[in-house]
Amino acid sequence: MKHPSAYLNWYISVPHVKHDLRSSGITHLNFNMNLGTIDLSINYAHGNPETAELLARRYHTRAENVFISSEGATGQNTRIIRLLAERKPKKNEAIVEYPTYEPLLRQVQDHFRRVKRLERKEKDGYRLDADTLKKLISERTSILVLTNPHAPSGATAEKRELEEIMSVAKEHDFFVLCDEIYAEFNRKHAPAIFSIDPEHGIVTTSFTKAYGLGGLKLGIALARKELVDELYTDVLNTVGNSPNIVQLAASKLLATGMNMLEEHKQKWLPLKAETEKWLEEQNLKYFPRIAGVTYWVKLPIKDTFNWINKHAIPRFNVAPVPGAFFLFKKDYEMQTSNMVRLGLGSINPDRHRLSETLDALEKAVGSGKSNF
Repeated sequence: MKHPSAYLNWYISVPHVKHDLRSSGITHLNFNMNLGTIDLSINYAHGNPETAELLARRYHTRAENVFISSEGATGQNTRIIRLLAERKPKKNEAIVEYPTYEPLLRQVQDHFRRVKRLERKEKDGYRLDADTLKKLISERTSILVLTNPHAPSGATAEKRELEEIMSVAKEHDFFVLCDEIYAEFNRKHAPAIFSIDPEHGIVTTSFTKAYGLGGLKLGIALARKELVDELYTDVLNTVGNSPNIVQLAASKLLATGMNMLEEHKQKWLPLKAETEKWLEEQNLKYFPRIAGVTYWVKLPIKDTFNWINKHAIPRFNVAPVPGAFFLFKKDYEMQTSNMVRLGLGSINPDRHRLSETLDALEKAVGSGKSNF
């Protein structure tokens, strides 16, 4: 990989900490799959038909528009970005939102010669701006890469915003790839971009963050049939036919386990309420979170990257995510940031000590103001 992610390298390098506020997806799920006797020799050249049909019902589309893989949403993003770059080599320009989840930016940089940034401004609530997009596009534009809800802020684009963006994409004939993995926390508030324009919109998603299924590595994409067929051919020519066990597990969860998964997700609501109460008591500005278990928070710390690594982790055993990792505007030059992301996903809702974690964070902030 020509452009590795600094954020992911940092994430796996953090030592074990007592108060881990890094996780953006929920955990601690145990589910009795009880799959019975199955033929483990079966593979699928075009996905398990039963799984595709169940997913099509969930997303109100047709099975032919569903691409399933065992790569998770991140793997699907990589595969789709590469495929679109190879499809029309002369259209070698991509646009990526700013700020964004850094690995998405690096995947685009790996495959497109020119990368522009569509800025989502804090003063505008990080909303999407179609007029700004129009100023960036050219005849070489192949793809616009977004997240919805927005990573990192959590802002959810409304249907009108997405319609305006897709109108530009249709006029200039480029794809819009939207990572909607956070939308699984609350689908009612985040319309799928594929439902707005099934010709130019591509959704990537999974159940991993919202339901504690990180170990399943299920990747889901919604796209026009022609592109779905190309993606399955691409899988066949790179890693071979899709394995059946992941898709059988997905079918089981979709058919019989969704109520249990939803109940598990609801366990984090008290944790969110406690965190929001603490943020308000501390008089800290944070972006409202409709979906998910993370908060984009502004601290009285000028440089949260150094504060976390040199102060919060070694002295107080507490680790949020530094905002600087979401603010790469050019290459690997990090912007100095007073923001952090607080993630509640690793906290066990059945036996948590969230107040203890928030106390540690409060002490780390208070003692680090003058030095960072």
